Amino acid sequence: MSEKPTVLFVCVHNAGRSQMAAGYLAALSDGRVEVLSAGSEPTDRVNPVAVQAMAEEGIDIAGNTPKILTTEAVKESDVVITMGCGDTCPIFPGKRYEDWELDDPAGQGIEAVRPIRDDIKARIERLLAEILPAPVD
Repeated sequence: MSEKPTVLFVCVHNAGRSQMAAGYLAALSDGRVEVLSAGSEPTDRVNPVAVQAMAEEGIDIAGNTPKILTTEAVKESDVVITMGCGDTCPIFPGKRYEDWELDDPAGQGIEAVRPIRDDIKARIERLLAEILPAPVD
């Protein structure tokens, strides 16, 4: 893994789960991780309930735009985390792949999205502990 690892989050619409995960990783890594997110069939905007749920945590993802998944994004990533995109994600040798089974926040109210958000945060905290070296005192 490179000195500054790159993590790519992929879901179908790149509007909810992957955007929340990218928001958490960017905020919690303090710039020590390059963060990308994309979707196999991106929508035109980020899910407003996901934006609201992240705003409750002090993380602003309102200005994010869903992006199409490209082979280049996968190639430049050290870690690729899929969230229900199935077989649409290209596989390259030497990369770390994880599939996070998470409920889709699409069409859900804030009460249903908060537990998804909290699950994502816990997974991001574990991921950071695995991919970033411990600080040297």
